[in-house]
Amino acid sequence: MSAQKVIARQGQVAFFSYTQVENIKAENNQVLSIIDLENNNIAVSMLMNAFIFEKALMREHFNESYVESDIYPKATFEGTIQSYEPSGEETQTRMIHGTFTMHGKSRNLEIKTKIQKVDNNLVLTGDFMMTVADYSINIPPLLAGNIADNVTVDFRFQFEPYEE
Repeated sequence: MSAQKVIARQGQVAFFSYTQVENIKAENNQVLSIIDLENNNIAVSMLMNAFIFEKALMREHFNESYVESDIYPKATFEGTIQSYEPSGEETQTRMIHGTFTMHGKSRNLEIKTKIQKVDNNLVLTGDFMMTVADYSINIPPLLAGNIADNVTVDFRFQFEPYEE
């Protein structure tokens, strides 16, 4: 891969909340990400209202009551892939250190990711656990049993050379 920058225009981010009352799963297939392979910096940006849920009411509650996507339309991540060698092995497992910002709150994260070279593209996959309270998302006591305190977030990005 000779490009200095690679881009994923339709990255995928999904989250899953498990409780005894109800499972909540949502997917967003419109996530933008770019990596500068010169310094291994990565940036991710996603619109919160692009998450698709099984039930329309879940989507409505997510956007209006929890993440307040009219006030906080985006979530972002900026970080650095540690010790990644673009000319190295076909598959590498690396840590990404960075800052995730959602709902007006930022938290430092350390995320394990698998990086694979597939054809002329890079594919990054991984997951992390997110604590809802860290991002000041208020859940009414009546619904607290329906939403997990910790939510699993999965991601998959397929990067291609970026033409400026």
